[in-house]
Amino acid sequence: MTSNKFHIINLPKVADPRGNLSFIQNGDQIPFDIKRTYWIYDVPGGMFRNGHAFRSQHEFIVALSGSFDVVLNDGREEHRIHLSRSYYGLYIPPMTWRAIDNFSTNSVAMVLSSTTFDETDYIRDIDEFKQLISHEK
Repeated sequence: MTSNKFHIINLPKVADPRGNLSFIQNGDQIPFDIKRTYWIYDVPGGMFRNGHAFRSQHEFIVALSGSFDVVLNDGREEHRIHLSRSYYGLYIPPMTWRAIDNFSTNSVAMVLSSTTFDETDYIRDIDEFKQLISHEK
């Protein structure tokens, strides 16, 4: 299960009057093996996190608490995806520019990555990203 296009993936949801439960199992719900997990939290409401893209890393982002928008650019057009529930997330393939903004107060963004941290995989300049994407077409 792989895709070269970002998309929403619904996660299992076990409904229970005592509280719901959702989960991610490596190799089941998302189209890559999980090598790293990190979360973004304590972002002041309404703040913007600068964007970047990855050369080879896949990501899956879930709003564990609160809400935020993920702004994506595939080199042709921009898309804004609102994440606000913990039973679905956004798959982002490599070579997709992404930024996160419009954080609600006390939101938590959990990010699952297909690689360990590697600074050389980051593309931090949007013009460089657009140039690289134009050469892929």
